[in-house]
Amino acid sequence: MSRIATPTVDTATGATAEVYAKVRKGTGGKLPNVYATLGQLAPAVLDTYLNADAVLASAGLARKDLETIKLVASAQSGCDYCVAAHNMLGKLAGLTAEDVRALRHLEPTGDAKRDALTRFVLTLMQTRGTLPAEAVTAIREAGYSDAQLVAIAFAISQITFTNTFNRINDTDVDFPAAE
Repeated sequence: MSRIATPTVDTATGATAEVYAKVRKGTGGKLPNVYATLGQLAPAVLDTYLNADAVLASAGLARKDLETIKLVASAQSGCDYCVAAHNMLGKLAGLTAEDVRALRHLEPTGDAKRDALTRFVLTLMQTRGTLPAEAVTAIREAGYSDAQLVAIAFAISQITFTNTFNRINDTDVDFPAAE
């Protein structure tokens, strides 16, 4: 059970109601628990997050890549909420059930480029200080541009926020459980 009560969203007013409407427009009417809680407590933070998500969507990475990053980072951080969400969203982006299973378990998928991305994300998350030059060389050799490295870093920072908040809150998972 969430540590912070998920609000009754139908009675929201002001900035909270506005950001809820923005979420619902982008999700076909669904308001995930994490967004409901963030919107109630800090509507400007949620609005900024949604704007950042829109920027990230146009930052030069395929949806499969973005979902790979978000699923791997969530599995690495231990956020069950985000793992469930990005397990589902990864499939909607075109990742196979086998791909999302492997990514959830931080295992290779068999796709050389996706596996290079997974290794790079894990290296970023597991090491301190400046990355070894070999890690940057390897991700470039896998086919990622320097502009895409910016998008990878941004995607990790964005998902780290929701991972962290959900770990604090123990947000009730309202996505299908990952198999």
